[in-house]
This record gives sequence, structure tokens and C-alpha cells, in this order.
Amino acid sequence: MLKLGRAQGVAIAAAMTQGLTVNEYSPKKIKVSITGNGNASKEQVAAMLASILHVTLENQYLDATDALAVALCHHYQSGSLLSGKKKYTDWSSFIKDNPDRKA
Repeated sequence: MLKLGRAQGVAIAAAMTQGLTVNEYSPKKIKVSITGNGNASKEQVAAMLASILHVTLENQYLDATDALAVALCHHYQSGSLLSGKKKYTDWSSFIKDNPDRKA
């Protein structure tokens, strides 16, 4: 655990010195984002990734699927243009873009 924490700290420091944005997600948040279950196993996450991405994933590469799950979680959470989501800072801008959603 200590080695992982050190590696994480170095990676974050390196990103920050380059002016990059750093996002962190808990394992439970990643699992919920991918499977809907925060207690999902690595195998369940891999199976759901295979289904979502329409690819075949080998169980021997579960560490790689963890990285893929983090990337997909970030995509879902970021509200990128590709995901079709837009982040709003207040209700007025949301209503302006979605007049049909006003009660």
C-alpha cells in the first residue's frame, strides 16, 4: 500500500508540474459507473466493459481492464461532448438549453 501511495503521489506531482488536470475516483465510484454495483468483482467489471465496448477481454489482463474502467468512468463523469452531457453551473443556464424540461 505504501509503494502504491508513493507512485500515486509521484504521478500526481508530475502531472501538476506539467499543468495537467488530475482527477481521482474511488474504486467503488468506478465500479458503480461501469456496472452499477459498487461491490462488483474485477471479473464483473471486465465483463461489463466487454459488453459496453463490444470487445473481447481476457481474464488474465484484469489489471489492464482496471485501467480501461478508470478511463471509461472518467469519460462518463467528465460530461464530454462525446458523452452528450453538458455541465451546468446554475438552473437558469440549464432551463435556457432545455426549455421543454421546465415544469
